[in-house]
Amino acid sequence: MGTSLYALSIDAKDPAGLARFWAGMLGFEPAEGNELVPKDNTGFRLRFLPSDVAKDRQNQAHFDLTSQTPEQQQETVARALELGGRHIDIGQTGEEGHIVLGDPEGNEFCVIEAGNNFLKDTAFIGALSSDGSQAVGYFWSKALDWPLVWDQDEETAIQAPSGGPKITWGGPPVGPKAPKNRLHLDLVADGDPEAEAARLVALGATRLESGQEGAAAIPMADPDGNEFCILITAQS
Repeated sequence: MGTSLYALSIDAKDPAGLARFWAGMLGFEPAEGNELVPKDNTGFRLRFLPSDVAKDRQNQAHFDLTSQTPEQQQETVARALELGGRHIDIGQTGEEGHIVLGDPEGNEFCVIEAGNNFLKDTAFIGALSSDGSQAVGYFWSKALDWPLVWDQDEETAIQAPSGGPKITWGGPPVGPKAPKNRLHLDLVADGDPEAEAARLVALGATRLESGQEGAAAIPMADPDGNEFCILITAQS
């Protein structure tokens, strides 16, 4: 038994519009249903799901985009602004090497400076950087069978054996969770989805009574309460 990471789903008031923004940013291929398919070694899709819930706080997770040169960092920022992104203030001092931006719906992301050793040998999406406990990093390492590539001072990170983006958790203090996170992971089971759900419960997950994807998925939450789904419909 086991699961694979199929997609990162992002709630959006305008799913098609947000998909166009990120397709332009990342060079991913548009697919049916406001999905984007990576053309590099990212290893998972992006899905944009309709939601009327207003964004009222910083997201639990955000992208860190990598740069090979200082010029590429500025090119990425310029492309984001041209596509409808904007500079945002999340308390940065201006002395950091990275640049903080928001997409057209205010979802935060960072364009990391060239020479960042932690994100070398990843992808253009260098990391899905998350707010979360050490325990949740351990959970996801076991859930996905991805090795821990960082475990220090209660900060954790995992990465697929094939490479690609890291998923990181910053450790305490962990901010208050939104009633529902705007970003969540979608998994596919290698075998029976119900058996896989039971395995994840044994690792510390909980089953939720309902989820936004209805009968198409088993809604669950990780040990920090962050929503995720096991998709049970056939995926191409």
